[in-house]
Amino acid sequence: MGGVSESSSVPPLPPADLPATLGALRAAGHRYRTVKQELRDNLRARMRDGAPRFAGIVGYDDTVLPEVERALLAGHDMVLLGERGQGKTRLIRSLVTLLDEWTPVIAGSVLNEHPLHPVTPASRALVAEAGDDLPVGWLHRSMRYGEKLATPDTSVGDLIGDVDPVRLAQGRTLGDPETIHFGLVPRTNRGIFAVNELPDLAERIQVALLNVLEERDIQVRGYQLRLPLDLLLVASANPEDYTNRGRIITPLKDRFGAEIRTHYPTDLELELSLIRQEADLVAEVPEHVLEVLARFARAVRESPSVDPRSGVSARFAIAAAETVAAAALRRACLLGADPELPSAEAVARVGDAVSVTSTLRGKVEFESGEEGREIELLGHLLRTATAETFRARLAGLDLSGFTALVEDGQAVETGELVSAAELLRQVGTVPGLAKVLDRLGIGDAPSTGQAAAAVEFVLEGLHLNRRLGKDVTDAGRTRYGGRD
Repeated sequence: MGGVSESSSVPPLPPADLPATLGALRAAGHRYRTVKQELRDNLRARMRDGAPRFAGIVGYDDTVLPEVERALLAGHDMVLLGERGQGKTRLIRSLVTLLDEWTPVIAGSVLNEHPLHPVTPASRALVAEAGDDLPVGWLHRSMRYGEKLATPDTSVGDLIGDVDPVRLAQGRTLGDPETIHFGLVPRTNRGIFAVNELPDLAERIQVALLNVLEERDIQVRGYQLRLPLDLLLVASANPEDYTNRGRIITPLKDRFGAEIRTHYPTDLELELSLIRQEADLVAEVPEHVLEVLARFARAVRESPSVDPRSGVSARFAIAAAETVAAAALRRACLLGADPELPSAEAVARVGDAVSVTSTLRGKVEFESGEEGREIELLGHLLRTATAETFRARLAGLDLSGFTALVEDGQAVETGELVSAAELLRQVGTVPGLAKVLDRLGIGDAPSTGQAAAAVEFVLEGLHLNRRLGKDVTDAGRTRYGGRD
């Protein structure tokens, strides 16, 4: 899970010292390999060298990636089965990095044909005519990846191709292969083609896809074209669709050599690693707040009130971290204009997490009996995650200095628009704060925002453990005071 594919970047210019003709290519000792041979050889080389094989993929080292590697070494097409947000597409795109950085192609070939292995009649005639003087182009691996999100309106023309009326108007006959405008699959020849959410592809389109992969020919408008395509096919699907609804035709199921199950992060640390890697944070989010959000995502995923068939995407926790950071930035922007509050800092606090229960409820599919209670359920799970993080981080510490703050009817107020400086002025010097900061990994020289985040976390934790009272004022501030 996680990482960005090289296929999303603009391809660089090929090095000037690469062979420019077929004769020079032969003289350089270049040999033709199929895509699956290329992937196998490069994967073996990385294994021997100890180099990263799937950079940026988190949480699959001991489960999914070994199965993917076995499929690649065996030369199998594969289908990844998993609920939404498990990084299936990200993993598929990372396979591109196992291809050669540059590969030779016949200059101008729509199908990326190899100079030593032309597949269309026109290219074979061109190679025979030009011989060693045939111009050779070079294709970067980022351009050797094709992807289609399967939708019910996907046509054979989109994937396979269709007759080009312009070429017919030029006087060519219907049976001439040159009249075909090739679709996505043939144009990804000598590369990796991915079909996302394969069960959503209409059955007749699946038949056309099977014909290309198994029979190696194209059927367009009543005539056939022999086309030995060279590619790796990878598909993704939801297990519920794949196994129960039966919308993948049996021959196509049989075509995949490997069926690999993906999963959500198996433990808390992997969930945290994924958030750290993927979240684009506009403000500082302390580790203990990230842990609350990671525990929250796992609690939502495991809740009996949530539909397990839809899953809770890893993007849920990532979006939650980004939302909490945005809340901290908003506070800093609104309070920073006040000359009396120059130390307003964009540091997230645990109270900022409350906003995610409303903004992210659309990412969760609840059971039908829970309609109208979504925010209430998410709020309960967030409080549970906060209490668990409090106990995990601060168990065994003497926190009597914090409970003493609110004795004799006093109270400490915090909230979305309470600055860090204002919060710290209310608490003053608190016995035990240094040990709390150490446990939270903040250190002995915290910024104002970091210290305020630690104080608010302790107050909320004490409340959730029934050691402090809490109420919300009419102005929207949270007041901690008295015994719960």
